[in-house]
Amino acid sequence: MFFLTELGPLIVFYGVNAKFQLFAATAAFMGVTVLAEIVSLVVKGYMPITALITCVSVLVFGTLTLVLHDETFIKLDATVVSALLSTVLGGGLLFGRSFIVVLLDHIFNLTPKGWRILTLLWAMFFAGMAILNEVIWRTQSTDAWVTFRVFGVTILSLLFATGLMPLTKRYHAAPVSRSAQSSPVQVHQQLPESKDVEGVPGEHDSIGPTGEH
Repeated sequence: MFFLTELGPLIVFYGVNAKFQLFAATAAFMGVTVLAEIVSLVVKGYMPITALITCVSVLVFGTLTLVLHDETFIKLDATVVSALLSTVLGGGLLFGRSFIVVLLDHIFNLTPKGWRILTLLWAMFFAGMAILNEVIWRTQSTDAWVTFRVFGVTILSLLFATGLMPLTKRYHAAPVSRSAQSSPVQVHQQLPESKDVEGVPGEHDSIGPTGEH
């Protein structure tokens, strides 16, 4: 399912660009992205928030790319999505909320402190990816940017996620109930608020019930 909904559209984007260049690739990317999200909705019964954000962004910036015949817009798509995710995650921390639970559809079993640290790290990662995307598309060829967009972003994301595994083990909490596993939104709403834990807005290290291409 991950390959179909997350990597599938990117692989199509890369392949069509190699054969027919960026504008045709953009049209194919838009179509396959919508199809992948429909499949995800049918199989899962809901659409993850990140998938919805990505789908809407691809459709908006893809349409601008095709209508105005300007490849700049599709290149900005990744910047906007990453910057938006970073802003939502970082902004949530300022109000004592760990939106990573809902935003990334991750069902880890962490203490509140663990959720906050994970949220902060992902916010920093997305901010870095937004900056990196801007550097790549402004300094490299279109083909080089497409390669980065498809393979570079995917590899960096997987490496980063893998690097966070020790963190999820360190802040592992009690088993999650079956009802909590069924709804990331409900899990997030159960996270208590707190103040001032090692410089990160949030709660003291009490364990609370908690539940992400």
